[in-house]
Amino acid sequence: MPLQVLDLGRMPFERAFERQEALVDARRRDQIPDTLVLTEHDPVYTLGRNADPANVLLSDAALKAKGIGLVRTTRGGQVTYHGPGQLVGYPIIRLSAASKGVLWYVSMLEQILINVLARFGVQARTDSINRGVWVGEAKIAALGVRVAGHVTMHGFSLNVTTRLEDYAGIVPCGIKTRGITSLHLHRPDVRMDAVKPVVIEQFKLAFDYDRIDPAVEESEDGLCD
Repeated sequence: MPLQVLDLGRMPFERAFERQEALVDARRRDQIPDTLVLTEHDPVYTLGRNADPANVLLSDAALKAKGIGLVRTTRGGQVTYHGPGQLVGYPIIRLSAASKGVLWYVSMLEQILINVLARFGVQARTDSINRGVWVGEAKIAALGVRVAGHVTMHGFSLNVTTRLEDYAGIVPCGIKTRGITSLHLHRPDVRMDAVKPVVIEQFKLAFDYDRIDPAVEESEDGLCD
């Protein structure tokens, strides 16, 4: 079974979301194979279905001044940040009716990211209470998924060379007592173009795809990695 990989480069969250919805519909109709979408977003705070707006600490005027968008989305989870230097992955895959379910799928994503970080010499872990991937007491990767009609959407965000100051405008994932970190703080020489192929490789291994079918496209504004 192949895995199609689609690299959208950097684009606004809303535009990537529209593309993701179209791909999800195509996957439900079996018009495309399982697909892993990779992207980076312009600075934006996104709120999950049950997110508390009080966890956004900035006013509309302050958000505008900082150039950070605010979007309510359909994933699970609380509020998080997306921005340049953060690798966002949207797996659009069909889970079989006999699969182990959403929690199993989320655990698979966590393990994939732990394996990726290990390749760069960073020891990461999960948390029994707070989903995501952690280095010490700081979160390095957030997860938020949705499964409908046995097809997944949304996914994960991995801080690679992320501007962590932008997290100051929110309570990330509603957790007030822990910090946020990025791979570049542990591996200053890290580059996004080195991380992407490792993510693809680990995704292929975890879900037992027999090959990768690249489908790299330019974003409409030409901002491709």
